[in-house]
Amino acid sequence: MVSEHMNGPQIIQGGMGVAVSNWKLARAVARRNQLGVVSGTAIDAVLVRRLQNGDPDGDIRHALDEFPFPEMTERILHRYFIPGGKQPEQPYAPTMMISQQPTSEQIELVVIANFVEVLLAKTGHDGLVGINYLEKIQTPTLPSLYGAMLAGVDYVLMGAGIPRWIPGILDRLSEGQPVTLPLAVVGALATDNYCLRFSPHDFTCGEVPWLRRPKFLAIVASTTLGTMLAAKSDGHVDGFVIEGPTAGGHNSPPRGGSSFNEQGEPIYGLRDAVDLSVFRKLGRPFWLAGSYGFAEQLPAAMQQGAAGIQVGTAFAFCQESGIEDSIKQRVIALAKRNMLSVRTDPVASPTGFPFKLLQLNGTIADDRASESRCRVCDLGYLRQAFRKADGTVGWRCSGEPINAYLKKGGEIHETAGRKCLCNGLMATVGLGQQRRRGAELPMVTCGNEVNRISQFLKSPAAGSYSADDVLDALLGADANSRLEPVSSPSL
Repeated sequence: MVSEHMNGPQIIQGGMGVAVSNWKLARAVARRNQLGVVSGTAIDAVLVRRLQNGDPDGDIRHALDEFPFPEMTERILHRYFIPGGKQPEQPYAPTMMISQQPTSEQIELVVIANFVEVLLAKTGHDGLVGINYLEKIQTPTLPSLYGAMLAGVDYVLMGAGIPRWIPGILDRLSEGQPVTLPLAVVGALATDNYCLRFSPHDFTCGEVPWLRRPKFLAIVASTTLGTMLAAKSDGHVDGFVIEGPTAGGHNSPPRGGSSFNEQGEPIYGLRDAVDLSVFRKLGRPFWLAGSYGFAEQLPAAMQQGAAGIQVGTAFAFCQESGIEDSIKQRVIALAKRNMLSVRTDPVASPTGFPFKLLQLNGTIADDRASESRCRVCDLGYLRQAFRKADGTVGWRCSGEPINAYLKKGGEIHETAGRKCLCNGLMATVGLGQQRRRGAELPMVTCGNEVNRISQFLKSPAAGSYSADDVLDALLGADANSRLEPVSSPSL
């Protein structure tokens, strides 16, 4: 049985951080009537570094001019904008790490950064734009959502955790109500009540606009999490992205225990397979992700009842993505020769989730290069909150200097193999910090099927491809046609 016409997209362009899924990529996809997604991860640091680079095309300043509270944008421009850009060897000015009680300056920056990225992605077309967040990064979440909603974001996607509170938060923000988000704190007692708070009324000084509530898609890797979110979330989950372990970025840990292959990668088994019949019964649309970036996968997914597919790696190395051009060129050249390798590193990420690393010389995945890096944690997005003896909240990251981590109650074994994702991913998009010992090394994450990106090249001699090339290949011969899903609910 074929369902009624889908209101949602067939293809979701994955929200890859940091700034790999930038506004240029999301705009290119949205123009084709598919869901273009920007990454909200560390977007405040991305904004200020773009401003310090001089905003050469003026796009950021144009978007800032559209923000409804100009006195806030004036403060940010005064603090960070450098006409003509900083000198290449000059380090970027630091941004303060957000804690449980952020300052008004931090809140303004987070709101505005999310607004700018979404607004730029939505400019010049009537297509759909979403924004992706990690549930593990909690402290910027509330002002981030508000900033994206001020810009009219159409979808919010969230994974790397259990985002059960987000749908209700979106409901209340759309109505201008204050919102709270429970803060995960290691060592918290049953009587503790740690929360993050945001008030639209306070932020706007009472000039609260009515906002449209975006649809919310939870990124999940199991039927257990999907059914729990459908039944017990605070607010309505509008759909799901079901992500398999071959997808890039963070993966859910295997459900079958801690077994590893000869390369030290976690082994996924039958318990990690997702029963799609359960999701079909939930009555909400779902998209399949993880090795779905090929032409034959879209109709195959829809025959299983999916609304479509989410694709990341194919878009990660296209012309519009935020990855440095020199890295894209190396990756595409190696993909042509089937010489790329991806490792699922079980300990690289301070989140504790397995993380995909493209094995590329001169990046953090290169053991010799990685070991030469001095530990420093000056961005702090993956810090973990912990309960101090006096009941207040402290912050630590297993990727920070080891002695500092141990003084905060961390265990030595938790530091083994940890890498600084924040600084590494910034460097991948050309925003790496300058250190006394040189620039931060990039960190490239992608899915297992990265060698197949060469299919998007228009000729064997080509060295690049566009987002349009990816969409043409995924949608088939008639790239403007829409396939109909089998028994897939509508959004």
